[in-house]
Amino acid sequence: MLNCSLIYKINQCSNFKSFNTYFLKAIPRRNVSIYNKIQLIKRIGFDSYQLRNFAVGTFVRNKEHLNIGTIGHVDHGKTTLTAALTKVCSLSGVGEYVPYDSIDKAPEERKRGITICATHVEYETDKRHYGHVDCPGHADYIKNMISGAAQMDGAILVVSAPDGPMPQTREHILLAKQIGVPKLVVYLNKMDLVEDPEIVELVELEINELLSEYNYGDSPIVKGSATKALLNDEESVNSIKELLAKCDEYLSTPDRKEDLPLLIAVDEVLAIPGKGTVATGRIEQGRVKVGDAVEIVGGGKNAKKSTVNSLEMFRKTLNEGIAGDQVGFLLKNVKRDDIARGYVVSCPGTYFSHDSFDADLYVLTHEEGGRKNGFGSNYRPQAFLRTGDVSCTVHLPEDVPLAMPGDSLKCTIKLLNYMPLHEGLRFALREGGKTVASGIISKLHK
Repeated sequence: MLNCSLIYKINQCSNFKSFNTYFLKAIPRRNVSIYNKIQLIKRIGFDSYQLRNFAVGTFVRNKEHLNIGTIGHVDHGKTTLTAALTKVCSLSGVGEYVPYDSIDKAPEERKRGITICATHVEYETDKRHYGHVDCPGHADYIKNMISGAAQMDGAILVVSAPDGPMPQTREHILLAKQIGVPKLVVYLNKMDLVEDPEIVELVELEINELLSEYNYGDSPIVKGSATKALLNDEESVNSIKELLAKCDEYLSTPDRKEDLPLLIAVDEVLAIPGKGTVATGRIEQGRVKVGDAVEIVGGGKNAKKSTVNSLEMFRKTLNEGIAGDQVGFLLKNVKRDDIARGYVVSCPGTYFSHDSFDADLYVLTHEEGGRKNGFGSNYRPQAFLRTGDVSCTVHLPEDVPLAMPGDSLKCTIKLLNYMPLHEGLRFALREGGKTVASGIISKLHK
């Protein structure tokens, strides 16, 4: 029989240590079988997946932190490389190995053999702690790729050596540039499948030409095989070590805006029974601690007030989150429908929602992956802003009948829903699986 007075405390636990403490107190006998413990957990109101969501330990900030990720065409080996990075780092005694099937863990991902949702892992070198997001490469899930790339301080472009650059390779480079990813490091994967060395030289030339189009021409290229690295092949493991060294050397740590008011771009929301609503996202600026008052901005003109009840990073309790951290946080008195991807969590009174703005727009050419033809006023694409997207209407100036590919112009954009915006924010317009234009907000409408 359970000690019912402790059930409430158990339900409020946010980490495994406190859960275990109260759970043992609630059980009158310590020699309870595993089966009976599971039954007790169910009676308390927990599911097994909730225990996996508990924080394990405390995050120790003893190295500079950088957010990077893998981008590139579908099936070029992004997830395999992500697993290989964690394995090689774990062999050096830092970090934990995350197998391939723990990264692509959703049933649909395993069934189709592709990444659908962006997945976060961590690993360390002697110089840095890396937060890594594995982005989907499939064209059908480009929305999730944009959301993942929006969190990056730098990226690893994965290209299959036998295949060379493919359609999503170009699109991911373009989107990385539009979102503001400053630098790329290239990993030429599947070298073990190349029969003719001359093919590799041609692929390298093609990659360099493609990168130069988007001002990534100085990006270093590392050659290897992620699959063989997972099998402990010495040459392939060394290529992963070389890749990590290039990331340490070439990717710069950005200036963190720690002294500005808090702003977190939400990329995922979970409703955990018995605990509440948990959101995850990257802290764009500012700092946050447990107990801080915050506002949820997005979805409507008025913000919703809340309080941060717990704070984690990579399943470790975080004493304080600072700009650049990818965090998960439990929000007090917030329902699942009160917050969504694309919203922001901010310091009260500092950030607001808008549904229209003036913008400086660049229309992509067909060669850049855009439309063949221009568009007129009242054009209705999808606007991608930070981690969110929303339908919108583009209004051109009266003296501009058509916006043609290659044009730079001013326009007014009306969003279908209110979104958290500020002047200077970059965005992309997409239609029919193509990026049509990119822009910067120049003036917000009240």
